[in-house]
Parts: sequence; structure tokens; C-alpha cells
Amino acid sequence: MMKNNYYKFKNVALLLLALTSVATLASNQVQGVRVWPSPDNTRVVFDMAAAPEHKSFSLDKPDRLVIDLQNIKGSSNLPAVTGESSVIKAIRSSGDGNSMRIVLDLTKATNANVFSLPPTPPYGHRLVVDLPNNQPEPNLPPPTIRAARDIVIAIDAGHGGEDPGSIGPSGFYEKNITLPIARQLAQLIDRQPGMKSMMVRTNDYYIHVNRRTEIARGQQADLLVSIHADAFTSPQPRGASVWVLSLRRATTEVGRMLEQTERHSELLGGVAEIIKDSANERYLAQTVLDLSMNHSMVTAYQVAGEVLDELGKVAHLHKKEPQAASLGVLKAPDIPSILVEVGFISNPQEEKQLKSASHQTQLAKSLFTALKRHFETSPPADSLFAQQRAREHRVSAGESLSLLAQRYNVSVADLRDINQLASDSIRVGQTLRIP
Repeated sequence: MMKNNYYKFKNVALLLLALTSVATLASNQVQGVRVWPSPDNTRVVFDMAAAPEHKSFSLDKPDRLVIDLQNIKGSSNLPAVTGESSVIKAIRSSGDGNSMRIVLDLTKATNANVFSLPPTPPYGHRLVVDLPNNQPEPNLPPPTIRAARDIVIAIDAGHGGEDPGSIGPSGFYEKNITLPIARQLAQLIDRQPGMKSMMVRTNDYYIHVNRRTEIARGQQADLLVSIHADAFTSPQPRGASVWVLSLRRATTEVGRMLEQTERHSELLGGVAEIIKDSANERYLAQTVLDLSMNHSMVTAYQVAGEVLDELGKVAHLHKKEPQAASLGVLKAPDIPSILVEVGFISNPQEEKQLKSASHQTQLAKSLFTALKRHFETSPPADSLFAQQRAREHRVSAGESLSLLAQRYNVSVADLRDINQLASDSIRVGQTLRIP
């Protein structure tokens, strides 16, 4: 009798478990739809109650992407869509009570990539659709190489779009700190004769870390500055820091680049015409890449020191010396690169400070001052800064600022500004830069 009761209990338990599993499978739901357009692609994100079971396929005439979701409960109507893209005409849905078909009506054929993502705060389960623009990148002319070219600074606002970065105690996103600072830094650079900014990310969308360095290289950047806000598991750490590439990562990247023979002409610059057979001349290619990487790392370390000097005037420093790390955005062998952590968003006081427009302005100004000073001291040979640096005058007895202004056909104000003079007083033997 007891044995029979045992089997009855076991069968009931198994039945309950099976019913619970079915109920769990049928409990998914689309909770939100977000569209993130960017220059390279459009990302559509479906926020799900649980991990999605999905299949997808494309149709043409007209162009459509069809996504079938299984084990969906409730209404077959989608929530309101936030965002829009020129690639998508409409997003519609239908269902039969246990499944949902989502159709993206497209303006053109595109090679869609559909995949799921696990929960990552602030988001839960997601079904992601990436729609490449399928357009060749605009054939932008590279910066003109001439005797007095502009110094190009690539500014990378960290994170963006579906990737919010770190999240502060009040729920503020890192991506909403990095972009305003990057934009203000770009404005300051563009107002400086001889310097030109290049925004890697111009709005709120996601760019893969490898793509960021490629965008900077496409515009022949002299320096890449990636802006971030730090975070930790406890609220105590605070302060800004500046990171450069670690020697170990640099060695790894050189080895990896040697395997990518199709990119040698891009990475080796003018030497690529000489080093054509990278298989037979691997040692020569490695030497060139090592020299390039070494130059980039030395320059980046110098810039990092200048940036820390200026940041220390407007913010607490977490580390007073440049830090080395294995970070993907710093790996370009031909572009000196630094990553600036402007503070800890996980610290309540610093989060409040970093959200402040006035503090963001101070941070942008300090970055600009450091970059400008570095390139005034060590300008590229073919830049306007180099030409200006070569035009100097050593003050002799009897000379005044107004006399020199007349001689060189410039204003006294410009002489004061370029030499950072507080007054019109100059001394014998002093070297003045002439604008």
C-alpha cells in the first residue's frame, strides 16, 4: 500500500513539474521595442520577459525580415516602438495565442543578424536585430597632407545606444556623460587654428570597439582620445585616471596584425609598397609594426601625463600616473591612443558632479589644454603647429611687443595670446612665438 502511494505521489509530482515547465515556456512576452540608428547599421531591440525562442528569415518583393517567436502569452500586439530608422518602413505583428510573428518592412534588402542577449542591467532578456546599411562608406578625402595641415584628434565617446556603460547610484548612464564631454572637447579643438576634431560616435548609438579605431584611422588621426567614466562594486573609490596600452597587449596585437596580411598596406603605411610579400618578409613587417607601436605608446604616455596634470586642476585624481591596461580601444599601432576615466560614476558625489554641465565643461577644457600643449611642444612635422613653432623671435635690447607686432604684421593681442603673456612686458633674451 505504501509502495502504491509512493508511485502515485511520484506521478503527481512529475505531472506538476511538467505543467510548471509548460507554463514557464509559455510565459514569454515582448515588453518593449527600441530602434537605434547609426551610420553603419540600425539595431532593433525587443525587450523580452524571458529568453526568446526565435527563428527568422528574409523575404523580397517587398523586402521584409520575418521573426517567429514561440511560447508567447497575451496580446499579439507589439508595444509602442521608440526610435526610427530610414531602413525600416514599419514593424508589425500577428499571433495565435502561443506564438508571435514579427515583420520588419524594410526600404531595401539587407543581411540581417538576429541574436539574443542575456540580462545586463538595466536591461533584461533581449532579442536583437542588426540591419547593416549595406552602403559603401562615403569616400571622404583624407586630411590633406601639406606643409601646414591640421592635427586631427579622434574623440571617442565611450559606449552608446544599447550599451549604456556603467550605471550610477541614481540610475544615470555613463554614455550620457561621455558624449557631452566629447562634443565640448570637439568644439574647443575646432576653434583652435591648426587642430581638427573627428567624432568617432556623433550620437546615441553603439559602435564595436574594433570599429572605433578603424574610424579614427580612416581620417588619419594623430591621436585617439577615448572618454569614459569609471565604476566599482563599492561607492568609495573616486577620481579621474588616464590609461595607455600595456606592453603585453601591444606585443599580442603586433602578432595578431602580422596574421592579417590583407591589412598590411593599411597598417604599414608608405612602407607597404616595399614590404609586399609579408610571408617572406615577416620579420621586416614585424620590425615596422614594432617601431610604429613603440612610437604610439611613447607618445600616448606623454599625452597621458599632460592630461593628468590638467585634470588634477579640476578633479580629484584616482591615479596620478598613467596606468597601463589591455584595452581594445588603445590597440592601434599607428595611432597614439589614451583612455580617460573622468571619474567614478559609482561614487554618489562624483556621479552628481559628472552629471553637472559646468563640470563637464571644465573637464573638456582641461583635456583641450593638455592636448594643445602637447602638440605645441611636439607637433607633427607637416602640421601648422610645426610651422608656427619654427616662426620664433628672440627678444633683443630696445624691442617691445608693439614693435614686434608691426614688424611681423600681427596684432599685439595675438602675440600676447600665443605666448600666454599676462601683460605687454617682455625681457631681453626671451623667445616669442610669432602667429
